[in-house]
Amino acid sequence: MSTKSSISRNISNELGITLKDSKLLLDKFLLILKKESKLKKVKLSAFGTFSKHITPKRIGRNPKTLESYIINPTKKLIFKPSVKTKEILN
Repeated sequence: MSTKSSISRNISNELGITLKDSKLLLDKFLLILKKESKLKKVKLSAFGTFSKHITPKRIGRNPKTLESYIINPTKKLIFKPSVKTKEILN
């Protein structure tokens, strides 16, 4: 599993920049991605598309007590990989 720090280390090694700069670069990229995905779809060519999805209000049930309750709508960020990304993964 890759973590944010391991990705920063890889960026630092690949680009020949300091670890501090690579962490800043990754943080800024993720911040921009979060801001933009609130408004619209974010498409990164040859990688994939990030889009916002709102789950509908629904009824949930505690399996232990069988008590029902309302699950409020939530916002989710959905990622759909591009064909090239799928080819690399498969």
